[in-house]
Amino acid sequence: MVGVPNGYVKPGASDKENSIGLREASPESRSWFSRVPSDPVPMVLTVQFFTRVSHPDGPRMRHPPLVETHTPGPGTREKILRAAGCPSLVPYQIAHVGLAEAVEPYTMVRTDLPGSYFLACFGGEGRILIDGRWQRCRAGQACLSPAHVLCAFHAVPGQRWEFAWVRYESSAGRGPLGAAGAPVLAGFPSEVFRHAVEGLMAEQAGEGSLPALHHWVELVQGYVSRFAQPWHVDERLGQLWEAVAARPAHSWTLTELARRAHCSGEHLRRLCRRQLGRSPMQQVTYLRIRHGAALLAETDLKLEVIAERVGYANPFVFSNTFKRWTGWRPSLYRDRQRQGERNPGPVGEG
Repeated sequence: MVGVPNGYVKPGASDKENSIGLREASPESRSWFSRVPSDPVPMVLTVQFFTRVSHPDGPRMRHPPLVETHTPGPGTREKILRAAGCPSLVPYQIAHVGLAEAVEPYTMVRTDLPGSYFLACFGGEGRILIDGRWQRCRAGQACLSPAHVLCAFHAVPGQRWEFAWVRYESSAGRGPLGAAGAPVLAGFPSEVFRHAVEGLMAEQAGEGSLPALHHWVELVQGYVSRFAQPWHVDERLGQLWEAVAARPAHSWTLTELARRAHCSGEHLRRLCRRQLGRSPMQQVTYLRIRHGAALLAETDLKLEVIAERVGYANPFVFSNTFKRWTGWRPSLYRDRQRQGERNPGPVGEG
């Protein structure tokens, strides 16, 4: 029997399928399996420092190791405006904004950002790790990553990737990810947003008028907030995801979600893909993991209890899913959150 060792996942597979520690795999299917770092690494495995993931819509892509790094490379250009040099950013908890023209080997991996991260692509394309899966990010798309999860993206061969970003210090209070229906990857007027960031930078470098800077920052923040709250266009989705967030332990199905949203399952899929960048059931998983992360950080409940409270009868499945979505085992995530509360550090790069 040809087996797939525990710690490997098949991209796009269900949580149940990926929870199996050792299962039979055909030679054709083995190329679909990619190594996901796990702790500890089984002794029989050879550690791969790059993973190869096959994409149905493109060539096989080589991805960087998921360790803390910021590698611009000699051909990449970045412009960054930090809160230390622009106090108008501080009321919105913005650490910095920036513009980039990135080429290979540009790589950014942040394993535990204290705040959310917004990226809007206005030229070329790159790859972003979202919900544990590498995805394309093209011109006219934006991505919003929550705080305290693995945030990773990189340029690809032969492509100049142009994007603007906003990095938040904390997601508390006015952070853009406060609601249950915040998107992950969706369409966005990235070129307009780019001009807003450029206007802010130009004003800071020029006259530096405080009223003008305030208006530019408000414009930048307004675009991020609009992206983060797409359900204002369709109130049904807002009500649906707030209901799911309130009952993460419930056995949600696509049929029940569609019934609550007063539409067909296929129409709900289209709405979620367009407005959230996720399928309906992926959004359920996101809300469960988000609630699980809060319980890990704020309570001393055992893992088995937390898993049950967020809809997982098997704590092993919850642990694997949590790591795939956040980059951390639940126990390590809890330790880092407690350590961060005791020893808050300065805002880093990226």
